[in-house]
Amino acid sequence: MMKFISWNVNGLRACNEKGFSDAFRRLDADFFCLQETKMQAGQLDLQFEGYQSYWNYAEKKGYSGTAIYTRHQPLNVSYGIDMEHHDREGRVITLEMDDFFLVTVYVPNSQDELRRLDYRMTWEDDFRNYLLKLDARKPVVVCGDLNVAHQEIDLKNPKTNRRNAGFTDEERAKFTTLLQSGFTDTFRHFYPTLEGIYSWWSYRFKAREKNAGWRIDYFLTSKRIDDKLADAKIHTDIFGSDHCPVEVDINF
Repeated sequence: MMKFISWNVNGLRACNEKGFSDAFRRLDADFFCLQETKMQAGQLDLQFEGYQSYWNYAEKKGYSGTAIYTRHQPLNVSYGIDMEHHDREGRVITLEMDDFFLVTVYVPNSQDELRRLDYRMTWEDDFRNYLLKLDARKPVVVCGDLNVAHQEIDLKNPKTNRRNAGFTDEERAKFTTLLQSGFTDTFRHFYPTLEGIYSWWSYRFKAREKNAGWRIDYFLTSKRIDDKLADAKIHTDIFGSDHCPVEVDINF
């Protein structure tokens, strides 16, 4: 059994002052993936015994960025999706393991007034094609902040958020297309109709206290390994970011 964790830490240096190391040890994962580290190389040397770590930094300071801590030696590590116009923001890391690829991703936000929606649509197609190329070789585990609530049960207030970034028809349709191309939303695999469980809450309006959240952090896996999925969890009791960690356990 392998345990995978994904967490958008919304600034690892800030999260580290709010108990990140304790949460890391408590969760005790084989693979621990981070998004929105908001760091450059050398700004924080945070290592854990028994883990190697891999980092992808954005060119722009204090922005985006991803990392993976792993207990298992990868065969190969790559950064980005091999498309220069997408790869300046530190959004993707891929580890090739014996039996699977692990991809962590911080998907671009469509932003206020959907300023980046057109770019996001291009990204979605290119990223899906990247995953499908990997999937043709061996099963894929992809995790991270996908910046979309797929269904109405994935956010507290679907009606009032209909045209907001993360819940546009366009973004939701791209997510559906990704699933239909051969991937499983692991949380919904185990809990197809469960409501009121979210992974992100705005820092405004006491949203977390009221549980007015969104489920935008995911583990997706190649459909052909559905029989290997053991459990999926969302750790709503862990603080330190405006997101909480999400988990999948897989019998590799």
